[in-house]
Amino acid sequence: MKEKLYKFMAGRNGANQFSRFLSITALVLLVSSLISSMVFKNNVGTFLSYMALPILLYSNFIVFSKNLTKRRAENQDFLNLKYKIFHKFKNIKTRFSQRKEYKFFKCSNCKTLLRVPKGKGKIKVHCKKCGNDMIKKS
Repeated sequence: MKEKLYKFMAGRNGANQFSRFLSITALVLLVSSLISSMVFKNNVGTFLSYMALPILLYSNFIVFSKNLTKRRAENQDFLNLKYKIFHKFKNIKTRFSQRKEYKFFKCSNCKTLLRVPKGKGKIKVHCKKCGNDMIKKS
């Protein structure tokens, strides 16, 4: 049986991060539809289950697809989007943890985030990216 499964999956995409994300999203929608229909007795549960079905079908399509180049490109686009989102939250977390020691400014010319030590009075802030100089109070 194991050998037949190996032969069937040969040349197919298999599970990647994007298909796993879609499967987990569909599972969350199905569980919330079940809870919604049991607790609230309304049509939201039916709507959520109808939303979960195409997501689950597309996830299975990705796993069994033989068009590897398109599926890899889809997965790479998903990973790039995920990186952008997590990187933005990581930057916010870092700024929040450094808020007592540093003050943050945006360059008026190129909008780059600049960090200067707090409590130094009026200082000249130099942007390394564009060379713009500003006088700011730290």
